Amino acid sequence: MAVKLKNVIEAVAKEKNVPEEIIEKALIDGITAAVKKEYGYKDNVQVIFDKEADELKVLLKKRVTPFVENPKRDISLEEAKKIDPKAEVGSYVFVPLNLEELGRIALNAAKEVITHKVARVEKNILFKEFKELEGKIVTGTVRRFEDGDIIVDLGRIEAVLPEEEQIKKEKYRVGDRIRALILKVIKDGSYPVYERGKVKRVIKPIDRDKPLVILSRTHPNFLRKLIEIEVPEIQEGEIEIKAIAREPGERAKVAVWTEDKNIDPVGVVVGLKGSRIQNVSAELSGEKIDVIEWDPDPAQFILRALSPSHPKKWRLLEDEKRIEVAVPKNELSLAIGKGGINAKLAHKLTGWHIDILSEEDFERIQQLPRKTAG
Repeated sequence: MAVKLKNVIEAVAKEKNVPEEIIEKALIDGITAAVKKEYGYKDNVQVIFDKEADELKVLLKKRVTPFVENPKRDISLEEAKKIDPKAEVGSYVFVPLNLEELGRIALNAAKEVITHKVARVEKNILFKEFKELEGKIVTGTVRRFEDGDIIVDLGRIEAVLPEEEQIKKEKYRVGDRIRALILKVIKDGSYPVYERGKVKRVIKPIDRDKPLVILSRTHPNFLRKLIEIEVPEIQEGEIEIKAIAREPGERAKVAVWTEDKNIDPVGVVVGLKGSRIQNVSAELSGEKIDVIEWDPDPAQFILRALSPSHPKKWRLLEDEKRIEVAVPKNELSLAIGKGGINAKLAHKLTGWHIDILSEEDFERIQQLPRKTAG
């Protein structure tokens, strides 16, 4: 019996956003598997989808025998000649199978094979699509909350914004729009969340038939991408972001640089009256962003990183990757920052350990005898 399938294949392909050829192959594989299971065949099954006639045909290869012992495998000479007038005892003919003869159990088995194959292809397509977006910003809708994590609808897939990747002071409600960085896309498996070098917990896939997409609003690259969106000169390669350090939602430092001596990289990134950096700050719930100019001289870079303080003297200890800096006593709190945040960010930005001292303590330490190697 011919089964009309063209419209069904088109509809499923459109719904799953996969090529029609994939649906056709899954259908053929599913029916083939079901027939083999039902009839105990290995290779004696042919499933053909005739696009022009818009019908599916299932053919069983049967042996022509004088006495039919196994109807699933044998056919009488009389019946065989109805299919092929040249048939003779010992030869084989392909007998059309009425799909209704398969029965409900076999058809359900075929459906499972088809569903599995289509789901796997859909998963591969989604993985490739979102893997290409890894490291980029996307916008989605808050769908629900699960144990502190936010589940975000990105259209064709739901992503996870882990509690650890959220800005602490931000609060969302179902239906809110949210922007985040695609931090990681995992085809199969889970995402381990680390704390102090150890696995704190594991985030499992929302849907095992789809890849796991992890979002972040705290990663330094989220800030990097937001600045790139606001500053065309960075996208065009005129200005480069050399380093970023963040305390998400509180404060950040961004080091920028340009080869063009006629461009003020800090001024360009900050924008007229701070307009560009204010837009970025607003997206990050008011996170204060210091933009400084990167310098190949580590000492100069470190001194700039300690802005808004103005160190007067310093001593670079390159072997220890450490620097001692002297700031006026009335600027000590500025250099260190509330809760040590300014010093911490300067360290993260430069990679150097920074000892912040008053001018008096700096002079006193310089007079102390230093240990020498050897």
